Parts: sequence; C-alpha cells; structure tokens
Amino acid sequence: MTGTTVAGEVPGVAHRYVQAGDLRMHIAEAGTGPLVILLHGFPESWYSWRHQLAALAGAGYHAVAPDQRGYCQTGPPETPGRAPEIGDYTMLHLTGDVIALMDALGAEQAVVAGHDWGAPVAWHAGLFRPDRVRGVIALSVPYRPRGSAAPIAMLRSVLGESFYMVYFQQPGVAEAELGRDPERTFRNVLCSLSGDGPGMTLIPSGGGFLDAGSDPASLPAWLTEGDIDAYVAQYAQSGFTGPLNWYRNLDKNWELTGAWRHAPVQVPAVFIAGSKDPVIGFTPVDGLADVVPKLTESIILPGCGHWTQQERPAEVTDAMIGFLRGLG
Repeated sequence: MTGTTVAGEVPGVAHRYVQAGDLRMHIAEAGTGPLVILLHGFPESWYSWRHQLAALAGAGYHAVAPDQRGYCQTGPPETPGRAPEIGDYTMLHLTGDVIALMDALGAEQAVVAGHDWGAPVAWHAGLFRPDRVRGVIALSVPYRPRGSAAPIAMLRSVLGESFYMVYFQQPGVAEAELGRDPERTFRNVLCSLSGDGPGMTLIPSGGGFLDAGSDPASLPAWLTEGDIDAYVAQYAQSGFTGPLNWYRNLDKNWELTGAWRHAPVQVPAVFIAGSKDPVIGFTPVDGLADVVPKLTESIILPGCGHWTQQERPAEVTDAMIGFLRGLG
C-alpha cells in the first residue's frame, strides 16, 4: 500500500504491509540505514511516532513504526479455522512479532524503541533475543524483572478492583465503554494523562475507565483535533478488543516467563519518561540500573506526562539519536 493515503498521513512517511509471521502487519516507515523499530502503546498506533519517523530518517536510520498485533490496520492474527483468542496476545507472541518484522525487512539486528505497552515488548525483546536486539529505547515504563507472584492478584491486593488494569480483565466490558464514543475516548485519555491533566489510574466506584479521567474544555498544546481524528479513524477498523487482550495476558505472561525469573536485560538501553507520568508513580525508576546493567541514562522530562514522544518530540528525538549514535 505504499503511496496510499492513510488517516493521519505524515510527509516523508510511507506505508505498506509486510507478512510478519502470522500477521499481515501494517508499517509506517522512513529512511534507510540501521533499523530502528518503534513500538506504540495503548490506546495508540504507529501515529504516536509521527514526530520521530522523519527525524530518525534524516539522522541516517531506517525508522519503522508498525501497528502492533490487534491494533488498527494490522488487526488480529489470521489463523485458518478459528477466531482470534485472548491467548493470542502473550508477550511471547508480541516479541515474536518484533523478530518476525526484522526478518520481513531483511534485518539481522535492530534497536527497538517502545512507549507504554511498547516498552515492555522492547524490554522483553532485548531479554529474549539479545542476539537480534542491539539496544532498547524505553519510554514511560521501566523494566521490572519477572517476580515471584502473579501480577493481577498482586495488583488487586495493593490497589483493589478500581485499578484500571484489573478493570480491563473482564472481556467485553472495557471495549464496550471505549468503543461507544471513540472521539470522546481519545480526547479524554490523551488529555487526562498529559502533563497538565488529572491522570487516570483508579476508577471511581460504579464507574468506568473514562470516569477516572475528564473531558477537557480545550486540548493541550501538543495535541490537535486532527490528531484525535487520526486515532478515531485508525481504530475504526479493528476496535479495542485486540489491544485490551494484551492486558488480559498479564498472568499468562508471568506463567510463560518462569525461566527469566529475576533476569536482567543485558543489552544497552536508555529510559525516558515524564515527571508527571503516573506510570513511574506505581512502577518506580529507582533501581533500574541494577536490572539493566548497560543502561546509559534515565531521562526524566520535567512537566511531561505519559505521552512522552508526542508531548516532547524534540527532546525525545534528540535523546534517541544520541543513544543510537553512541551504539556506533
């Protein structure tokens, strides 16, 4: 589909499909040179990297941002004879998609960057396949090794049923809420988790995920009506079920990764987050260098919220290019 118009089209960025394992994966790409894979978070798409794609290309890299498994123009895996299942979205599948994308692009190695849910995928790609991953650029979510207790029960015991990850566990509930008015969903979530937003992690009793945030009177400076329209149009194809199924595999991921209990990530890495990102409130950055021995830097951007590369594109891009050049 190279040259085809897509929602949120960005100058200098091309689009096409590649066959990555069992996925017909949509990618946005720019440039030539060493491969840098850009993994988005929830509820986002390739478009969250719109500011970095051309900039990385200009710096001499082949920047590729896929819609990940279950998202937007990639959608769910196509398995002959059966419908997609919740179990099709484990961390083994997600990191396998990263390696399959490298293979489809003819690249032996890549630097893998990830924001939000993309960050755990990037961390685990480096953990599982250090032979293929030259380095990790993680935004918002620091690495935490696989611990000794299943995560959902632990989250329930500490934060209760009101924590959003617990709320997302029941199939059908969150997707019905988020899909009822996608324009409101993206406006609420993107603004609420912005640096000047109220945050949204604990759901009020009897409410839904969007009740944890707020419907803003105006958009923050980094976000436009066109950006919201792009996300709404992109999610119209595959909806929210696939993305939410990532959360529904948290315990399954814990079961499948027993061999990596307390294991460090041994590839070079850099971590970038906003000082007002609620994620680093419940997943602290302290001790990151102990579990990522080749961590070059932890960069905390003052006043920045959760949408790091969208809120502070120039600073994030500069940090990424600096790390990439440091790899040689």
